[in-house]
Amino acid sequence: MRVIDLLKAKDRPLISLEFFPPRDEKAAQKFENVIDSLAGFKPDFVSVTFGAGGSTKEGSYQLVDKLKNEKGLPTVAYIAGYGLGPDDIVSVLDGYKNLGIETIFVIRGDKPHGDDTFTPHPRSMSHASDMISFIKERYDFCLGAAGYPEGHIEAESKEKDLEYLKLKVDNGAEYIVAQYAYIDSCFADFVSRARAIGIEVPILPGIMPIYTVKMTENLARICGTTITDEINQGLAALPPDDKDAILNFGIDLAVRQCRQLLKEGVAGLHFYTMNRAKMVVEVISRLKKEGSL
Repeated sequence: MRVIDLLKAKDRPLISLEFFPPRDEKAAQKFENVIDSLAGFKPDFVSVTFGAGGSTKEGSYQLVDKLKNEKGLPTVAYIAGYGLGPDDIVSVLDGYKNLGIETIFVIRGDKPHGDDTFTPHPRSMSHASDMISFIKERYDFCLGAAGYPEGHIEAESKEKDLEYLKLKVDNGAEYIVAQYAYIDSCFADFVSRARAIGIEVPILPGIMPIYTVKMTENLARICGTTITDEINQGLAALPPDDKDAILNFGIDLAVRQCRQLLKEGVAGLHFYTMNRAKMVVEVISRLKKEGSL
């Protein structure tokens, strides 16, 4: 399955779901129900993340194998190249190729958190654009890349960040998944700016529902995502220990955001599931019921 072929052939917005390798056996058991719940929607593709510095390499490989070859789901494999040498990257990609994977999502990745002993390979690639070029010269994968509507947290400016995104496309990226944003106009503005500098490949918006207040705040800090005053005020008005109220607030917000994106004509919706099913199931169900999907 090549994502670009799905996007070219689409007669409706695509639905894609992102997972990460379960961290332990207990999480793996719960994840079985998550997969089964979400597989019922017949997602157009699912993707599996790759831990910083290759920290989840084996787990990512196993989950890709499970989703593709056991569950029969069209699967995209991430690769995060930070700290990895060329031989490491080739080993990972050969493994995915042997599983029948045809689409790779390429990110630079970050240094593993909390590991002061981690030493990157001396020939580790500094940018995702370098990795894309490296992979394109050696493989026939369809390659995806990440875009940042609010600018990458390390970028000197939005404009410079967009130049780097164009370099990813020029080097071989065939589609882009945008980092999630809570500002209503953010994605449309990002696409407009991307098109203005010659980025013509399909761009999918990332959707990050509000699962918990703590998770939302932590992820926003790591990703550089703005939590709007409307969201902060809405969450502050809820009883802090009322999980159902927070869940329903998150569902309503995600449905509203997706509805607006679909009205704007997006090619699809990419959900960051955080390995949870209930909220994403409800959001997709509501969108389908109202005819937005």
